[in-house]
Order: sequence, then structure tokens, then C-alpha cells
Amino acid sequence: MDIYYTFFSKKRNTDSQITILHIFDIPTIVQRMIREILLLGNPALYQRSMQVTQADRPQLSQIEQDLHDTLMEYRRVHKAGRAISAPQIGIRKRIIYLHIDKPILIINPSLLFHSPAQIEIMDDCMSFPNLLVRVLRYKCCRLNYTDRNWKDAYIDAEDDLAELLQHEYDHLDGILATMRAKDLQSFFIKPEAK
Repeated sequence: MDIYYTFFSKKRNTDSQITILHIFDIPTIVQRMIREILLLGNPALYQRSMQVTQADRPQLSQIEQDLHDTLMEYRRVHKAGRAISAPQIGIRKRIIYLHIDKPILIINPSLLFHSPAQIEIMDDCMSFPNLLVRVLRYKCCRLNYTDRNWKDAYIDAEDDLAELLQHEYDHLDGILATMRAKDLQSFFIKPEAK
């Protein structure tokens, strides 16, 4: 008996846009879906997301697939994108999808800072793809979360990964990088957008 876990082991029907995920030996069908990314100014981006509960678990495979497909399409078009949060595609749940060297589904995260040291960075966002914002972020952090198998997990991060996790975590609280701008002169149009 083969047991497959979501996302890491999936069987794609090559004749269609359907992915069959085997979860605890129960096939679950998820539709491939590239969702619209909400843009700066959309009121839904400023709302606090709700905790994911056990009752939400049946929808997690489809949400993960939507986040994955949307992130991969953004990468194809913009040649950038390492993570996306559920609120960016209109899902008010505390979920982040990270895909750097492998996919990680982050559910109900909490963020801890071990040091007051900060770094200044130029932050960008899929919700404002042509804009850069100068912000301060903590240099290192720990993100505690529940994984796709409903197990406790964590990521210790520093520098650009720490910045990325803080950025995505902010989305869950309805906070955009524009709201963390260092000052009023901290907004820049990306050179390729000119």
C-alpha cells in the first residue's frame, strides 16, 4: 500500500489540469488554479486573517495548489517570487506558501525575534509588482507553524529569508510593506517598470 503526502508526492493527469493528491491513501482531486493576486488598495489586503482550524483541513490541498500555481505563474511572468500568503489571493486564512528550494506550507504561524538587530532593505511585493519600498526588518527570526501534516514545525531564519518571512507574516495581519516604509521618501518605481 502506497501512502502519498500532499504536494511532495502527487500524480498529475497529463491530459487535464487536474492533480490527484493521495492523502493517507485517500485520493483527493484538486483543480489547478491560477488565482488573481489582489493589488495595493484592495480593502481585502488590509484585513486580519483568521486561524486555520481542523474544519478547514479538507480545503488545504486546494488552497496549497492555488498558492503554488499562482506563485509559479507570477515567477514565469515577473522572474521573481519566493512566497505568497493566502490573503493575497483573497483567502482570509493564516497560510503562507514558501517555495525556494522546496515547497513549504505554513499554517497558523507565530513570529519570534531573538535580537533587536535590524536591516534596511528594499522590499517588493506581488501586490505592487512595480514598486519598491525601503523598510526596516529584523535581521533574524523564528517562525513557528503547523505544517501540511498538522505537525508543529519551525524555521530559524536570518537576512533575506528572515525578511521574507516577516513580509509574508505581515500579510496575515493586513499589513503591507507600504505601511512599514521608513519614511515618505522610501518609495521607488522599479527601473524595468519605467
